[in-house]
Amino acid sequence: MKHPIANSLLAASLATFLATAAAAAPALTAYAFWQPTWFSPAQPIWGDGWAFPLGMPSDLRDVTLRQSLRTSLGGERLRLEISNQYGAAPLRIDTLSVRRAAAEPWRAVRFQGHDGMVIAAGARVISDPVGLPVHAGDRLEVDLHLPGPSTPAGFHWDAQEQTEVIQGNASEHRGAPVLQTLTTRAFVSGLWVTSTHPPSTVVAIGDSITDGNGSSIGRDQRWPDHLSRRLAPRGVAVLNAGMAGNRLLRGGWGESALARFERDVLGQPGVHAAIVLLGTNDIGFPGSPFAPSEDPVSLDELTGAFLQLVEQAHARNVRVVVGTVPPFEHALQGTPFEGHYSPRKEALREALNDWIRHTRAFDAVVDFDAVLRDPAHPAQLDPALDSGDHLHPGDEGYKRMAGAIDLHALLGEQAVEVKQ
Repeated sequence: MKHPIANSLLAASLATFLATAAAAAPALTAYAFWQPTWFSPAQPIWGDGWAFPLGMPSDLRDVTLRQSLRTSLGGERLRLEISNQYGAAPLRIDTLSVRRAAAEPWRAVRFQGHDGMVIAAGARVISDPVGLPVHAGDRLEVDLHLPGPSTPAGFHWDAQEQTEVIQGNASEHRGAPVLQTLTTRAFVSGLWVTSTHPPSTVVAIGDSITDGNGSSIGRDQRWPDHLSRRLAPRGVAVLNAGMAGNRLLRGGWGESALARFERDVLGQPGVHAAIVLLGTNDIGFPGSPFAPSEDPVSLDELTGAFLQLVEQAHARNVRVVVGTVPPFEHALQGTPFEGHYSPRKEALREALNDWIRHTRAFDAVVDFDAVLRDPAHPAQLDPALDSGDHLHPGDEGYKRMAGAIDLHALLGEQAVEVKQ
């Protein structure tokens, strides 16, 4: 038999342990889920032969990339995803840090408790949790130091943000000079936040119109940004998987939508619905400076590609909403890239839109063409909604696109208010 004092001490210790565990249990279980809240799809880098310059140094040595992003939903903690996708060699990062606003302190971001990380070629990694509470719509800054030499990977060309290239490690030398300001991004590819609910996600996949080309830089005026503001009170995140130059059937500025749909859309945690806006470049690129030797695409090829996306999504119980293709008469007129439009291409756009409106394959249709076209000249964008290049909407056009999406048609049975 144990000594009474020993028994008392054991009982007291056990009681203390159980009380501590009970007190800690809510903290451990209250945020049982990780919700994706921001995403940047990766594309391969290109050399000097492509229509547009890369917009980023191809060799990065002892520099910090300072990049901005906007949360779709908030949470008490966050994780960052860093990508070496399409990288041909291991990527070494020295330090990573994040802050919620320019006036707030930086928080160190670690991997398995370490400041740095070596990421295998083609791989992505997830950081340790960071205790930084964020809200829906918060703008974050991320500093990533590359000791180098490094080649851009996890690269995204049309970021609609400003990326600063800073000499040295900005986490240690806050006054280091800014060498360049870019509108591309690299390496930082995803953000997740804690949630008390299972993740609920909508992914917008498309080309530069979904990517927000023509919107105000750094002001979050893309149509997925506006849709995110509508869905945040319902606890639904909107991820933008738009990519400049993207096509349904063929690559170019990145893999085709058919090739990346599984990874960039269906692979997102909690994906409930996909909004697809594609076809502009499938129709416009052949015979233009972007694809001068390509044969025109056919209506059957386009409709077959849409139906394949639906098959893949419905096999995962993911809803599909498809947008009609906006008008683009006079697109890029007066620039070296003129040739996107022709009467034959306009006839194909109209035929595709007619099929999209009347097929029963989709869960819903959003008529972006009707929202954006000039009532007096339906083959072109409404001048009040045109960014100026006759291909991409401006801020007001993107706002109206998001407003045209029926949330009940998008979410189906999930279209209910959810308390965050």
